[in-house]
Amino acid sequence: MPGPRALLGLGLLVAAGVRAGGRCPNRGWDRSWDRDRERCHPHRAMHGPNAGSGPRGLRFLGQEEAQAIDQELFTEYKFSVDQLMELAGLSCATAIAKAYPPSSFTTSQPTVLLVCGPGNNGGDGLVCARHLKMFGYQPTVYYPKRPNKPLFEGLTTQCQKMDIPFLPEFPAEAALIDELYGLVVDAIFGFSFKGAVREPFGSILSTLERITVPIASIDIPSGWDVEKGKVDGLQPDMLISLTAPKKAAMHFAGRYHFLGGRFVPAALQEKYALNLPPYPATDCVLQLT
Repeated sequence: MPGPRALLGLGLLVAAGVRAGGRCPNRGWDRSWDRDRERCHPHRAMHGPNAGSGPRGLRFLGQEEAQAIDQELFTEYKFSVDQLMELAGLSCATAIAKAYPPSSFTTSQPTVLLVCGPGNNGGDGLVCARHLKMFGYQPTVYYPKRPNKPLFEGLTTQCQKMDIPFLPEFPAEAALIDELYGLVVDAIFGFSFKGAVREPFGSILSTLERITVPIASIDIPSGWDVEKGKVDGLQPDMLISLTAPKKAAMHFAGRYHFLGGRFVPAALQEKYALNLPPYPATDCVLQLT
């Protein structure tokens, strides 16, 4: 297995003071331990009938509804894919900065691993990585399936020009991820995902299910059914719902649930009865739980 320095890539040094495994951010965590898995448990904030689902009347979208809203934004409102992707990625980075400020990391540097998939969710992750770099984090990207399209090639180049390293291979051991990073961003699959998870993403998700550092999922925890969730799948500490929460979010049991993507026109909100809560002041994200 490549050593830690090789895995981090050029431009990012492994800090000498990094602790191995089982650590929690300094803020907002219940420091109770699962002795079998050495995992720090976040305070649970369940969605659903037993514990509420965010602001009253907030609409949780099915997969077809989410796709219809997305398509209408493109065709009727003339948003471009890269325009919405930029707003979404900025929202994700902003939400992460609110939940996990650099000062809360127990690593000597606020290191973040972003795992990006082949579609628009992966593009959101690349934009998020760029903004995290501007916010003072040390992001690293793993991007194994890169579309041969100008949009994604441009996003990749932007990250590379900002000295954001790309891993040549994914760390096979969960303990190595725990050692090198204080947070993992899951930007693999979004609300269009259906069917079985194909390689290499099946192995990647299997590894991520065993790490102890927090995971922040963009829009949908990867591998989940967009409407039914997945009890035995990835269990992120943070979920950043974009445009509006999807039905799977009702099964989210992590600490932080944010709404991001402050770009839905009022007429479209009304048409789909989204009942989105008001964002505070000029913020592009809103914490739901």
